Amino acid sequence: MPLSDIVENGLCVGCGLCRSMAALGAVDMVMTPEGRERPIAQQVLDKQMLMRINAVCPGTRIVGPPPAQTNGAALMDTIWGPAERLVLGCAGDSAVRFRGSGGGVLTALGQFMLSSGRVNFILHVAASRSAPMRSEQRLSFDASSVLESAGSRYGPAASLVGIGEILDRGEPFAMIAKPCDVTAVRNLARLDPRIDEHMRYALAFFCGGVSDLTRSEQVLRRFGLHEDELTLFRYRGHGNPGLNRIETRDGRAFELTYCQLWEDEDKWMIPPRCKICPDGIGQVADIAVSDAWLNGGPTIEDEPLNCIVVRTKRGLDLVEAAAEADALAIKRETSFCELSELQSHLLRKRRAVWARLKGMVIAGKPVPAVTDLALEDCALQNSRTDNLSEARGARDRARHGRLSEPPPGRVAAAKPC
Repeated sequence: MPLSDIVENGLCVGCGLCRSMAALGAVDMVMTPEGRERPIAQQVLDKQMLMRINAVCPGTRIVGPPPAQTNGAALMDTIWGPAERLVLGCAGDSAVRFRGSGGGVLTALGQFMLSSGRVNFILHVAASRSAPMRSEQRLSFDASSVLESAGSRYGPAASLVGIGEILDRGEPFAMIAKPCDVTAVRNLARLDPRIDEHMRYALAFFCGGVSDLTRSEQVLRRFGLHEDELTLFRYRGHGNPGLNRIETRDGRAFELTYCQLWEDEDKWMIPPRCKICPDGIGQVADIAVSDAWLNGGPTIEDEPLNCIVVRTKRGLDLVEAAAEADALAIKRETSFCELSELQSHLLRKRRAVWARLKGMVIAGKPVPAVTDLALEDCALQNSRTDNLSEARGARDRARHGRLSEPPPGRVAAAKPC
């Protein structure tokens, strides 16, 4: 499909990989009026280039862990996929626990990979220094830079723009990103052997969907603010979950609790691709990390903990080494059953996606090619009535354009990212 079709059919995740694949200047990333980073072709892309983009795009191709990994895993679950180990834990350093999301595990692992010499830099996302409500790609070469970037970023971020230049460095690195970004890089590895040569680790966080930037703009309007007034927009952190905190150039500060920020699920404002995501749990990462709301949800400031799903033996070696060095504090082992309680919304989505994709196909909409993610087996855990309801709902939403996005040409006047 052309880029415009991928976007218009609601399949784009805004990772920016297509811009990296195309010739210099052939594709730009822009912020749309809906608050999403999207590619727009500045020239005609030839068939060969479109085939390469379609082969790696996580909106058109989603591949799960290879059968050898799932068959040889120490633990295996239809919903949650393969694992070598499941634990609850947190960063060993109390400052990292406080500033990070949940228990600060991804920040701690990023710091440990650098301090132990396992990698030269971390590819991840951080708040923009010039526009703090927005997120941007960051390369961190030391522990202080990783800590500066700690905390969840719920808005859009083109984390894979310039991946070619990153690989050209020829240095060992690790990636901390959304599951769909890890999928994109794993797809790219089939075409570019430098991925497997230089990317030593891929770490992901459990993801319920990327919130549109317009959701954050709604928060600003609540306080009568404009984006150019900000010096800080922290979604969470400084506690578990911590407060959404906004600071302005003239010294004012505003705060919302996590529940106040996300209290109305109808206003979460996530793009269509997130609603049919078959792998928000990072099955192709080496390690996937989730929140662990021990009270069933963040109604209070909870104990700083993450659930750590160690997917591969390489990931297991990293976690055990980090724990040995006190970079990680492991509280106890956990289970898939407990994970289902901690992440029940992702459990429901995994069971629903197969039927949703079928409903889109019935409506004549293109869907991603999904393999090795056991979607039909997940759907079998639903009742027939539930699956029919999901399929009909997706069919009707697709027919009414609710699983589509405006044509990319509409963003011609939008600001480049």
